[in-house]
Amino acid sequence: MKKCWAISLLELLIVIFIIGVLAAVAVPTYRSYILRSNRSDAIHTLLNIQLAEEKYRMDNATYGNLSEVWGGVGSTPGGHYALTITSITATSYTITATAVGTQANDSSGGVSCDALVLSYANGATTKTPAVCWSEG
Repeated sequence: MKKCWAISLLELLIVIFIIGVLAAVAVPTYRSYILRSNRSDAIHTLLNIQLAEEKYRMDNATYGNLSEVWGGVGSTPGGHYALTITSITATSYTITATAVGTQANDSSGGVSCDALVLSYANGATTKTPAVCWSEG
């Protein structure tokens, strides 16, 4: 006589429970990884714009606006941050990357990373919020 093999309802519930627990841990961790990756893209872009500003300043009396130094592209390559350059003078500028779309509500250690700011004034560079720059 052949033995029938079957899964009991209890075994099935245990498997579903285990999958649920794993998903509850994995999904937020993966989302956090994606947000950090996109933030890293924004930081890389801000640093490249800073280099472009210095290159532009070598040939001009002031620092340039976004279209002059970055070709007018108003977002990071991935499109997760909008870019702006403000407070442009002969000795200073402020570059801001503002999170858009799925990147909004990004945070690190309880600090919002929705706006990454790189400010340059009189030879000193400031990057805020600092915790977002160190984890990007």
